[in-house]
Amino acid sequence: MESGLVSVITPTYNSAKYLGEAIASVQRQSYRHWEMIIVDDCSTDCTKEVVGRYMQTDSRIRYCRLERNAGAAAARTAAMELADGEYMAFLDSDDLWAADKLKLQIGFMKRHHVPFTCTSYEHMDEGGQPLNRVIRAVPRTGYNRLLLDCPVGNSTVMYHVKKMGKFQVPDIRKRNDDALWLQMLKKEKYIYGIQKVLARYRVRRHSLSNNKWTVVKYHWILYRKIEKLGVIRSIFHILFWCVIKIWRLK
Repeated sequence: MESGLVSVITPTYNSAKYLGEAIASVQRQSYRHWEMIIVDDCSTDCTKEVVGRYMQTDSRIRYCRLERNAGAAAARTAAMELADGEYMAFLDSDDLWAADKLKLQIGFMKRHHVPFTCTSYEHMDEGGQPLNRVIRAVPRTGYNRLLLDCPVGNSTVMYHVKKMGKFQVPDIRKRNDDALWLQMLKKEKYIYGIQKVLARYRVRRHSLSNNKWTVVKYHWILYRKIEKLGVIRSIFHILFWCVIKIWRLK
């Protein structure tokens, strides 16, 4: 017997090309007690029409469009505010879930009595083909560990809302998911990692995350303006992140 509604949080902007696949991966879940909240950050493509086709046959899918383009952080916060679930899970509009993702993750959380979890995930290219690269979840990640290189995949995270509450995503254009996890780790000491690969992350050539200098800038904003770290510590974390990224490319 399934218990506990899961709210799936999906912000989107001009991702109509991939969004249908993301929705379908939620519909294939073996755990059926979910709602999917898609918040559209004023897309200029056919996002609304894509979502509408799925909503016609599945009442668990909800759609909201922001009044103005405000960024992924604002869209994610809006979706979280609308959520009714006992659990909250995050899925970006171009990523995918394995069919047993929700079932296995909730089972892990109940079995180990932990409210905050993530899973391993793999990379795929823009066309959905595997890139043979798996990012393994760290068994237990705390605040200081997450600051180093954030070993948490956004589309793998799930947490227990009744135990941790709701959060407002820090208003930063990039790394706002990292900023959210850091906020949450100030309330819950650890996020626990599941080793099984339960999500697929789409690597897009022209995405903001592939512009490394831009990402460095947003790391600086995250460390200095949001987390209020000192200059020396902020520089250390940025240099560490750069070294890790270079090492992983080898």
